[in-house]
Parts: sequence; C-alpha cells; structure tokens
Amino acid sequence: MTNWLPDLSKGTGPLYLRLADQIETDIGGGALPPGEKLPPQRNLAFDIGVTIGTVTRAYAVARERGLVSGEVGRGTYVLDRNVEEPPARSAAQPLPERLTIIPEATPAQIKLRMDTTSAPDVGQAAIIHDLLGQITLKHADKIGDYTRAWPQEWREAGRKWLASGDWAPDPQSIVPTTGVHAAIMAVIAAVTAPGDKIAFEQLTYASISRSANLIGRRSVVFANDGNGADADDFERLCAQQHPKLVFLMPAVQNPTLSVVPIERLNAIVEVARKYNVWLIEDAIFATLLENRYTPLAALAPERTFHVGGLSKAVAAGVRGGFAACPAHMAPRVQTAHKMVTGGLPFILAELTAQLVNSGQAEAIREKVRREIAEREALARRIFDGIEFSSHRNIPYLWMKLPEPWLSGTFKQVAANEGVLIDDEDEYKPARAEKVFHRIRIGFSMPSKREQVVGGFNTLRRLLDHGSAGYDSYG
Repeated sequence: MTNWLPDLSKGTGPLYLRLADQIETDIGGGALPPGEKLPPQRNLAFDIGVTIGTVTRAYAVARERGLVSGEVGRGTYVLDRNVEEPPARSAAQPLPERLTIIPEATPAQIKLRMDTTSAPDVGQAAIIHDLLGQITLKHADKIGDYTRAWPQEWREAGRKWLASGDWAPDPQSIVPTTGVHAAIMAVIAAVTAPGDKIAFEQLTYASISRSANLIGRRSVVFANDGNGADADDFERLCAQQHPKLVFLMPAVQNPTLSVVPIERLNAIVEVARKYNVWLIEDAIFATLLENRYTPLAALAPERTFHVGGLSKAVAAGVRGGFAACPAHMAPRVQTAHKMVTGGLPFILAELTAQLVNSGQAEAIREKVRREIAEREALARRIFDGIEFSSHRNIPYLWMKLPEPWLSGTFKQVAANEGVLIDDEDEYKPARAEKVFHRIRIGFSMPSKREQVVGGFNTLRRLLDHGSAGYDSYG
C-alpha cells in the first residue's frame, strides 16, 4: 500500500474535486503507478484533515474518470491506462464466435419487440413526410447551418404540449430539446456537479440513473409503493444522503403505472423545500392521460423542471421534447443541452413545433390513445386471471409473475420464444435486496394488432406452463 499523501492546499473548487484532480495528476506523473493501492478512505481522511465523505466522493469521481477500480473488502487500485489496444480487425476477418453472439445486433428483425413503448403506427408518417418537405423548402438556409436561434413558436409549442389542467408554463421558461431523455440530462448537467447525489425511486426509468452515473453523479434510492414515491422514505433519504436532485414520474410512473395523489405530491414538495432539493418531473407518459392532472410544477414552480415530449403520443423518431424550467434557469439548461447533445437540430425542432402548433400532434395523440385502448383491452382478455397493472391509455403492462417464475428467467424464456420483454432489473437504478417478481410488457411497437395478440398468446402460454416450459440445457 502506498504512503501517498496529496496536497490540497493548491487549486480551487470543492475539496473532493481537488483530491480527484490530484489523483489524476499523480497517476499521470508516475507517483501512483498502475496496480498501486490507494490509502483506505478513513486513513486518508484523517491524514489530510478532511471528512471521509470528501474522500469517498473523490474516489468515486476517480472511478468515473477510469483512473481507479474499487472492490468492497479489497480497496481501491490504480488502473493501467496504457494497456496496448488489440490490432484492428480487417473487414475480411470474422469476429470470434464467442463475440458474435453477445450483442443482439438486429433484434427487431427476428423477434417481436414488446420491450419498448414508442407511439404505435396510426398513419403519422404521411403527416410528417409532408411537413418535412415544406420545412426543407422554406428553410433551406437554416437546415444547412447550426441552430443559432430559438423562435418563439418553438417555446409556444412547448407551452401547449406541457400544459395540464389549470397549469401551463411560461413560454420563456421553455427549452426545446432533442427528446425527454436529453432534456433530463441537460437539467442534471445544469444543476449538479460530479459526485453529487441524485435520488431515484427503487423502481423507475433507470436509464436516467445509468446516464447520470456515466457523467459522475451518484444514484441513491428511496421506496415507492402502490401510490408512487414514498414521501416519508424520501425525507429519510434526504436527511441521511443529502441528494441535490430527485427524479420523479408522478403521473404514470414507469413501470408501475402509479399516479401520485395530490396529498402525497404536497408532502414530497414540503420535503424538497425543507432539504433544498431540485425536482425533475418526467411527464412523458402523462401526456397520454385523457384526464388532466396537477403537476409538481404547479405546486413548486421555484424548484421543478417539468419535462415532456412526443415520443409516446406522436412519434419517437421526431425526438421532440421540452423542459419547463424554474425562473431564470432556462438559459442555463439551454446551454447545458447544447453541451451534452451537441446542439438542437433545426429540422427536428421546427417539425416538433409545427406538429404541435398546427394541432396535428393532438389529432395523432387521439388516434394513438384509441389504438392503445384497443390493445390494452386485448391484454385484459388474454391475461385474465393473471395479476397485472394497466391503464387504457398507457402502452404497457406491469405484470406479477405466478409461481415459480423469476423475472430474469421469464425474460430469457420469452426471448427464446421470439418475444422481447423487460424484467424488473431494467427498472432498478441501483442494486436492491427487494424482489418484485414482475415484468413489463410493452405493446405499442408491433405494427399490427394481430402481432400483439400473437405475442400476448405466446407469453400466456409460457406463464401457464410454469417451469415445465423452460429448460436451459445447462
């Protein structure tokens, strides 16, 4: 073990970032060679006079930078970043067999995709085709350049699309984005720093957690139940872990389909204010609800980033999204969005705005709702007797597996039968002891209802056969 002792008296910024920078500097300079074990966090904290939390955050940032690796019980070790890359493989050389079977390069060509929830095909391609033609003719100069201005029409489209009930955002608070995921990551980049903690429900859209971890943020988890996020457990987490931000889906939570009652929303807002936590409200599925709801942004406008888009209700490929920001935060999020995405494509932003402002997005959304309702009714008929949650306007089921199925096993069996679904681990933002034995079945991607029925029947057959329907031949 090294006797390495960093000097944090130089530099500016938080101590944990200075320590992480010093680790990187000393690795580059050879003071910390590959394979060297860093001092235990508690020892180093005592030696340099900082809290153990500072060292923990610094080591986490160093891991995110690819400088060190850490294992519980073994310690933290310097990685060798100078390992020789393998020689480039020519196009004529086939990949080894063991590599060719790892990725599913073209699952959509060989399997029925019931692991996605983009808007079903209701004829929107023809509308989009016509609008794209008009945009390319009218704005040829802007399509050939970077997007340098955000017309008011784009912000007005965001106001219309995000409005719910008696609440509508100020157009000047709107940031047009390349989809909801990009909007969320822009907010995270704008209001947090590497090492900061972000709170997630124990089941949620975990791609945000994985993306946040990738840029150096840390995920912490609190409970949710049949009514959504647990406000009491959220307060416990805030008191113990001090997250900077929390990610929530109050209206149609993914994957549980819960809608948080107004009383619990108010309790969550009270906790967020008490501990000064930013709120991200993902309304991507809420836009499919026929009955309007009260958003968090109406209850706590000073700290809520309300995001929504077109992917579930109009067309995922349009990549149309919006973030409604607290006062004075829109410019900051707009800049962060440009930094993390490379910029907003004019043609997609203009297409999104024209779809919404012309009313065509709303017309498509109504057709999408009707198609989803028809498919959800098929699910209720075919899966009669199986426990699951569903909503007539939402394109997925959250199903509890009967004995003896485990969610990961059932997912594999379904894939072997040509149907792709998601197991519960897909929605866990961090490791957890609690097991739900549930799967999510999306039903909007298949182009025809007959395909949906075929997928449902395949899954029902597997559910009914139990363990007799699976042999791993291991």
